[in-house]
Amino acid sequence: MERNQKEEVQALQDTIYVLGGKWKLPIINSICNGNHRFKEIQQSIPGITSRMLSKELKDMELNNLVKRTEDRDAKVAILYESTPYCQSFGPIITEMINWGISHRKHIGKVNSKK
Repeated sequence: MERNQKEEVQALQDTIYVLGGKWKLPIINSICNGNHRFKEIQQSIPGITSRMLSKELKDMELNNLVKRTEDRDAKVAILYESTPYCQSFGPIITEMINWGISHRKHIGKVNSKK
């Protein structure tokens, strides 16, 4: 089967547009690991500011990756959850984590030989 390079590049660019940057994947990972309140998410991601987290969560909500639930009567009024659409990306995130761990070990070995 012949591959369509133009279509593949467009698909990669779309993926990077939606999930790219320093913070989106760590935010998804945090929410999928049970952090649903703003402060919990922020505390689980070293270095992210409140302003950046707020911006990224809004962007992720627009792209149907995160669902924001508001309950003014609850003790914590706003909760964030991953959507089923976001969860479809779960196996890819797991593979990215595995690759990152392997890469860090590989680079450590290569650099220790120098």
